[in-house]
Amino acid sequence: MTVETHDTVLPIIDLNGYINPKSPEDKECVIAEVRDACARYGFFQVKGHGVSLSLQEGLIQGLSKFFSPPQDEKMKLSFLKNPCRPGYEASGDSLREGDAQPDSKEAFYIGREDPVVEPPGFYGPNQWPSNLPKEAFHAPVWSYYQDTTVLGLTIWEILVLGLGHPASVLDVFAKRPIVPMKMICYPPASATKPGQFGVGAHTDFGGVTVLLLQAGKKGLEVWSEAKGEWLPVPSIEDVLVINCEDMIQKWSGGRYKSAKHRVINKADEERLSCATFWHGDPGATNPLDKEDESKDTVGQLLFKRFESQFSLPRAWGL
Repeated sequence: MTVETHDTVLPIIDLNGYINPKSPEDKECVIAEVRDACARYGFFQVKGHGVSLSLQEGLIQGLSKFFSPPQDEKMKLSFLKNPCRPGYEASGDSLREGDAQPDSKEAFYIGREDPVVEPPGFYGPNQWPSNLPKEAFHAPVWSYYQDTTVLGLTIWEILVLGLGHPASVLDVFAKRPIVPMKMICYPPASATKPGQFGVGAHTDFGGVTVLLLQAGKKGLEVWSEAKGEWLPVPSIEDVLVINCEDMIQKWSGGRYKSAKHRVINKADEERLSCATFWHGDPGATNPLDKEDESKDTVGQLLFKRFESQFSLPRAWGL
């Protein structure tokens, strides 16, 4: 199904036909729809994804509690104090090259729960707020993370099958994947400087993004090369947004697109969202083209892009 409104032309795909097929044709139909959406837009929306609505709502409630306390409480968890990525990012910490102003958003990151930091920082322990009861934040956040980690792998499987490869090519790729999750709070429009974006125009770098938008609160816009304009994406209850990242575009030879996108919160109230990024095992190579002569690994590509964000570069030998 394609939504033909002034808001979007991004397809909404029902993944239930792939996750719980009644016939082989059900799976093939979903694979074809995803392949077409990724080739045309690099973005699509999904329902029947297996992440319960109650879990989504619990996550949003937890994020509202986390972002509400005084700034000094959140700064105790700053990712700048962490040799790997997990932690809190304050508003203004993110400035892309070419942007006139930093992003207005604030964010909180988690990833796999590993006991020690492993160079160059892809793995390590998460930081959790001590001022919130576990059942109010840690529990719903971790449950949502686990379910979207499963969903991210499902999307990768569909992408691989869409290019004619067997799902088994993901056996090594999914061995110990890098899966960071970014929880985001966008300030009200009145608290944003003129010309400042919640998140400036960019493409995501790695593999697959699974994005939850707070229902009824728009802000995400996707660039359409064909139309030469920004396409606003609606925030629909129980519908998640999926997009391909730069690594997928590179590894698919451009058959799947990585589209530029941005966020502008035009409402005079906070807006919450959550993005799970499913990149793959750092030692794995291209699962979308086994003839790829570059033999670049997930870890090498991520490190080249984000070298400045990791504090232990020499120990990993990249």
